[in-house]
Amino acid sequence: MPTLTLDSLCKSFGSLRAVDGVSLEIRPGECFGLLGPNGAGKSTTIAMIMGVLRPDSGSVTLEGAGDTSAAQARRAIGLAPQALALYDELSAQENLEFFGRLYGVTGAALNKRVDELLRFVDLHDRRRSRVKTYSGGMKRRLNLAAGLVHDPDILLCDEPTVGVDPQSRNAIFDIVESLKAGGKTVLYTTHYMEEAQRLCDRVAIIDHGRILAIDRVDSLIRDHGGQSEVVFTRRGHTEITERTDEPLATIRTIVAHDDIERLHIRRPSLEAVFLNLTGRTLRD
Repeated sequence: MPTLTLDSLCKSFGSLRAVDGVSLEIRPGECFGLLGPNGAGKSTTIAMIMGVLRPDSGSVTLEGAGDTSAAQARRAIGLAPQALALYDELSAQENLEFFGRLYGVTGAALNKRVDELLRFVDLHDRRRSRVKTYSGGMKRRLNLAAGLVHDPDILLCDEPTVGVDPQSRNAIFDIVESLKAGGKTVLYTTHYMEEAQRLCDRVAIIDHGRILAIDRVDSLIRDHGGQSEVVFTRRGHTEITERTDEPLATIRTIVAHDDIERLHIRRPSLEAVFLNLTGRTLRD
């Protein structure tokens, strides 16, 4: 499996600097999360990885295949875009057959691949139904299958759970985890922290086109999540919250000196990291 390398990527649209010096190395077999608020530069970065947009400066290269705008490199990458790339008047099977032929997959190999993918995303029973009859979650699963039809080494998932119900989201999580277990490399963009915390080996947080931090989730929480909170209630009193770097020591002190009715710890999360790095101001 090849390594995908982004080196000092920059892209502007007029006066807007959408991506500003992004450098990443996405390792073989990992699920790498790219987290950021809406408008942070995630989708523009994905478009440059796919070779759809040319960077103003910097490069995107795939180990052993060169620049990702080249056909050889692009065949090693699959995309499940945020905006569904499906034909509503075609069936699921017809959609996958169409996309497979675009990548040069034909004949018995195409038939086998389409059948495998429809079973993989749990749409085989509805394979002949037109996509316009599908629910949002079914379309999202088919969108993932379309990105996999040519069996790429790397799958780019751009906000793959937007607008789906909890059951469909969980099904998509299972699909991504199965891909990772099978050795695929996954780049997963999202602004849902719990998704990244569940799925991703490493995470980069991007805002205003710049990478603010890159690390494993536990390391990001340790370095940028802030203090833990010990929340307790003295018997007959209201709830009290104490922020601390040493929650166990704080608990021992509280228990030793107070008659405690209830107590629990709120540890920092990836959401706290995200808000600490990108701010709490509302984004439109």
